[in-house]
Amino acid sequence: MNAGAVARGQEIGARRAATGSAREGAARAGLAARGVIYVLVGLLALRIAFGDSGGRQADRGGALQEIATKPFGAVLLWALGAGLVGMALWRLSEALFGAAGADGGKAGKRLASAGRCVFYGFVAYSVLAFAAGARGSGSGDRQSRDVTAKALGMPGGQWIVGVAGAGLVVAGGWIAVRAVMRKYHKHLKLAEMSRRVRRAVDTTGVGGGAARGVVFAAAGVFAIRAAVKYQPDQAKGMDGTLRSFASAPMGPWLLALVAAGLVLFGLFSFAMARWRKV
Repeated sequence: MNAGAVARGQEIGARRAATGSAREGAARAGLAARGVIYVLVGLLALRIAFGDSGGRQADRGGALQEIATKPFGAVLLWALGAGLVGMALWRLSEALFGAAGADGGKAGKRLASAGRCVFYGFVAYSVLAFAAGARGSGSGDRQSRDVTAKALGMPGGQWIVGVAGAGLVVAGGWIAVRAVMRKYHKHLKLAEMSRRVRRAVDTTGVGGGAARGVVFAAAGVFAIRAAVKYQPDQAKGMDGTLRSFASAPMGPWLLALVAAGLVLFGLFSFAMARWRKV
């Protein structure tokens, strides 16, 4: 092998290493940013459960407002937005080149990554817009009602909203079941964890994933109700969905349980940022 071929091989290897490092950094920053949002939303929901919300909404907007009031809040908001951009770019790389694991290159996996890229791209945009001062877009509940109203006004709108709601219910059940079955194990570097750490991660993964799935499914039920009754105001965002648990038979205690689960999911996201295979 001549010197030119060796040099080209080394250059390609260096580029792959740099690309891998950038991808890993983006993924871990994004997972940590997601963790921050879920921990704050869960804490806000806990305050609502015990009658002290401080006027905050238990959704992404409320979490961002909470950050904005803290010292160096503006810097933290920009950092959070940057982390979520990293999450979107990581999912985009998975859609284009395949995810980690033996089945990461399958079409279904790539399609799912593309969907997550779009979702986190929207979330990143909303966070960066908030950081830049665009804070008057309204609550998540209002946005959900507006989107539902526009969808219901389209031809076949009731079917569109109903199918979307059913999709959320199915997605919520899928998230919860996979969490309980510990399907996330295949994405983690379990060999690098001690037994104590693994137990802690399983507590956050199972409890947090189950709570997240319940919230998704409940939001889907409200969307289906909006479609059936042809009433956009029946649709709810995360804040309205969480508050609805307070009117259930267990009252505020059910909301507190779900809120604690969202905090656990935030902590699980931090664990994923540390031990996920990228």
